[in-house]
Amino acid sequence: GKAARAKALSTTGSTAAFDRAPQSRARGITLDLGFSCFRTALPSQLGPEPGELQFTLVDCPGHAGGAQIIDLMMLVIDVTKGMQTQSAECLVIGQIACQKMVVVLNKIDLLPEGKRQSAIEKMTKKMQKTLENTKFCGCPIVAVAAKPGGPEAPESENPLGVSELIEVLKSQAYLPSRDPSGHFLMAVDHCFSIKGQGTVMTGTILSGSVSLGDNVEIPALKVTKKVKSMQMFHTPVTYAMQGDRVGICVTQFDPKLLERGLICTPESLHTIHAAIISLKKIQYFRGALHTKAKFHITVGHETVMGRVMFFSPAPADFNEEIKENVFDFEKDYLYQEEYLSKDTNSSEENKENDQAEVQLPRQQWALLEFEKPVTCPKLCLVIGSKLDTDIHANTCRLAFHGVLLQGMEDKNYTETFLPKLKVYKQKHKEGQVERVMDDYSVIGRSLFKKETNIQIFVGLKVKLSTGEDGIIDGGFGQSGKFKIRIPDGLKPDTKMLLTAASKKKSKAGKGDTTKEDESNKNDSAQPVTISLVFKRYVFDTQKKMIQS
Repeated sequence: GKAARAKALSTTGSTAAFDRAPQSRARGITLDLGFSCFRTALPSQLGPEPGELQFTLVDCPGHAGGAQIIDLMMLVIDVTKGMQTQSAECLVIGQIACQKMVVVLNKIDLLPEGKRQSAIEKMTKKMQKTLENTKFCGCPIVAVAAKPGGPEAPESENPLGVSELIEVLKSQAYLPSRDPSGHFLMAVDHCFSIKGQGTVMTGTILSGSVSLGDNVEIPALKVTKKVKSMQMFHTPVTYAMQGDRVGICVTQFDPKLLERGLICTPESLHTIHAAIISLKKIQYFRGALHTKAKFHITVGHETVMGRVMFFSPAPADFNEEIKENVFDFEKDYLYQEEYLSKDTNSSEENKENDQAEVQLPRQQWALLEFEKPVTCPKLCLVIGSKLDTDIHANTCRLAFHGVLLQGMEDKNYTETFLPKLKVYKQKHKEGQVERVMDDYSVIGRSLFKKETNIQIFVGLKVKLSTGEDGIIDGGFGQSGKFKIRIPDGLKPDTKMLLTAASKKKSKAGKGDTTKEDESNKNDSAQPVTISLVFKRYVFDTQKKMIQS
């Protein structure tokens, strides 16, 4: 598979780059992000002078978000199986995190010689079709056998197609833009001690730069260490920057404490318990994204369980341009039971009303609450997935991707931070007018449960179905009825309607059964309804009801 592909390409395997997890060796499957590299003559498009080009290979399991500085991805496909769940997921992550791709059809040694060429052509066509609607449409497709004869075969077997693959990679090479400014951040993938030297952390610099003598922090452990020496592929160096593969040596640090993780400029990362992200659903994910659901959240280099709450702009702002990468705490936001997407409006009610397309907002957000704190840079990529889905069930497990806009570092963020987040729910209650008291007031029922404290609703505005505006004045009796003041007075028609309805009721009470049936029909045909509309902010500790 991929690890064999990387091994076949590599001339310099960096330390422990190929899968050292014992369970991986046994299964022949990669679980760690391994790194290694190879060098070739500088391709002509990168400059006329002779020189060398170093390719650093990151061998990445399908679901990993370890993809912030990937310049090109090789999607390795088993030519006998074609696209599988994991390959589809790699493709999704590639579209989020990467600009260029080469497809490698592997294991061609398993195809009988006579039919090999036609099988490769068939799979190549199939792959071209799959990639048609992605950003990688038309990318190169190369057929190889990384390890002819499979994992058990003797090492003497030479890989097939590797020199062709290297030529294709050279043709795709470009000078990536790298930026040494900003905070130093490095993804460490291995950590080991060297007798008499200290502890070496190897990894790839994701941002910024590092020099000999700098202090670096291991934020997960809240430890700061001084850089004693550095190497890049067995060569000592004094400086390294974004995109470089480097080994950094520090002293008095137990390598067992940091298998892999992040190191950075001291204080530049935050450890957060919750976050606000902007997000988009991944189109291949089947099913809705529900508020309160749990997802595996990959953020920075960690994956933790988290619960989500989705929200959108207030309906009036659905079409407003939203500034990228900032979150505006001044605005009001509307709580959503699920992420709104084209399939949202297939609920039963709408089928009956045959409503037009539900309007979708330009941007949606989620509040993520993590089961345990995560350490990550600000504004980093976030991927939400359902990794507990059976890998053999042929379905995309990646559900959404987004950008972390605001992290909450305080453990008590529910008290200290969330009240600033103005997400509201729109509430709508309905009741009926029971009877008229006088020209300026009526008694209502069925708006509140018997045990509701009506006092908290006093002063709220209501509207009668006949058009009058009213104000809740207070409770009436013990059974949840209430009095409504109508400041502009009842319309004569309304009064007639209500008096007629209550007369019928009292007449029907005199024991004439046939009349009673009729009057109930009339009564139910024309009750005057009372509607109470208000909004309540989800994180308002006082649960205030607000009317515009």
